[in-house]
Amino acid sequence: MAKKILTTPIKRSDLDGIKVGDIIYLTGHITTCRDVAHRRLIELGRELPVDVRDGAILHAGPIVRAHEDDKFEMISVGPTTSMRMEKFEYDFVKETGVRLIVGKGGMGPNTERACKEFGALHLVFPAGNAVLAATEVEEIESANWRELGMPETLWTCRVKEFGPLIVSIDAEGNNWFEQKKVEYNAAKEEVLAEINKHVSFIK
Repeated sequence: MAKKILTTPIKRSDLDGIKVGDIIYLTGHITTCRDVAHRRLIELGRELPVDVRDGAILHAGPIVRAHEDDKFEMISVGPTTSMRMEKFEYDFVKETGVRLIVGKGGMGPNTERACKEFGALHLVFPAGNAVLAATEVEEIESANWRELGMPETLWTCRVKEFGPLIVSIDAEGNNWFEQKKVEYNAAKEEVLAEINKHVSFIK
């Protein structure tokens, strides 16, 4: 299978044929955007200082080293738990037009609905690879809302083949994590019964 690379700006049609469980990579731009940015936009009605329409956001609180002349270096950029943003994500996607939401773990019905209605994906960057992710950041091009501190600053990064990114919700609203839960629960009782046959002597 050919390596699937999405390049910003991303059109809705670029997501055609991408299904949950697929692995893709991102080239172009991605902006770290987590709890406070979501609350500012949705609860306080503040416009984001960076345009992410047809772009990508990353649920992450990175470690960044400052250099002279207002330049920055990405040291570590591990994803944070996406479910914390679940209650905001439908409205966030609707308001911003973002195409890719990258984070850790699954998301729920609000994000499923947003992905289906507006044409977006939720993607998982494998946990434990924060330093690897940082090596895929070619440059931090801007830093907005710095008053929020390093984790909540909106760091807009130019990336090349950022990934691997596992599709957890596709543009049809299918949810990989929820599908796997159903499969797990269907097989659980049978597996537990088999295990119990071998350990039932333990009191």
